[in-house]
Amino acid sequence: MIARTPRFRLSAMGTLLAFDTSTDAMGIAVVARGRLAAHDRAGGAQASATLIPELMALLAGQGLALADVDAIAFGSGPGAFTGLRTACSVAQGLAFGAGKPVIPVDSLMLVAEDARAQAGLAEVCVAMDARMDEIYAGRYAWSGERWTTTQAPALMSLEAFNAQLREVPVRAVAGSALAAFGERLALAGGTLRIPEPRSRAEALARLAAQLWAQGVAMNATQALPVYLRDKVAQTTAEREHVKALKAKAAA
Repeated sequence: MIARTPRFRLSAMGTLLAFDTSTDAMGIAVVARGRLAAHDRAGGAQASATLIPELMALLAGQGLALADVDAIAFGSGPGAFTGLRTACSVAQGLAFGAGKPVIPVDSLMLVAEDARAQAGLAEVCVAMDARMDEIYAGRYAWSGERWTTTQAPALMSLEAFNAQLREVPVRAVAGSALAAFGERLALAGGTLRIPEPRSRAEALARLAAQLWAQGVAMNATQALPVYLRDKVAQTTAEREHVKALKAKAAA
C-alpha cells in the first residue's frame, strides 16, 4: 500500500475512486484532500472477485465511504477483454448505486503518465502486448498540465507497428510490448525504453485527477470499454501461424 504526498500535484477539489484491470495487474487508488492512496497487485482472472472488496478496504483505510466519493474513474482500455468488462461493469454498478459520475481513463495514456513519472518524458509512444502477435499502440504528448493524444490507440500487427516506427521515429517507447517482442521491434538504437511500470495505480490516480479538473466526468450510462478487437479467440490455424512467426524470429 502506498499512501503519501504524490510527486505531481493532484487536484484538491475532488475525492476520486479509481481502478484499472486492463492488464494482468490490478491498480486501485483513492484521491482525497490532494493526497493519494494507491495499491498495485496481481489482477487477471482473479480481479473480478477481488476488485470490489479491495476498493472498499482502500476507502475504509482512508476514513471514507463510497458516498464521500465525487466520481469513479476506471481504465476503459484498450486491453484484455475480461479485464475491461470487469472494470466497466464495476464502475457502472458502483456509480449507479451511489449516484456518482464516472471518468473513463485511456489505459495506454496511464502507461505514458507512468513513463513521465519514471523519466520525465513529455512525448511517449505506448506499445502494449495485445497477444496474437499484435500490439496496442498510441502516442501522447505532455503540455505541462495535461496529456494530448497525438495518435489514437489502435490495434496493430507487428509489421504495421514497425512500418510506422520507420516512417515516424520516436524518442521513447513504454509498455509491455518491449519485453514481449524484444528485438523484433524496429526501434532506433538511441530509443529510450521503459518496459515495466513503476506504479500503474499512481499513474491512474494522477490521470483521474487531471480529467476531473477538466470536467470529463460523465453519467454512468455513457461508460463504455474500448475493446479495439472484436475477436478474442484464435482459430487453430491462427495459433499455428503465430507459433511459426515466433519460431522464425527465434531462428
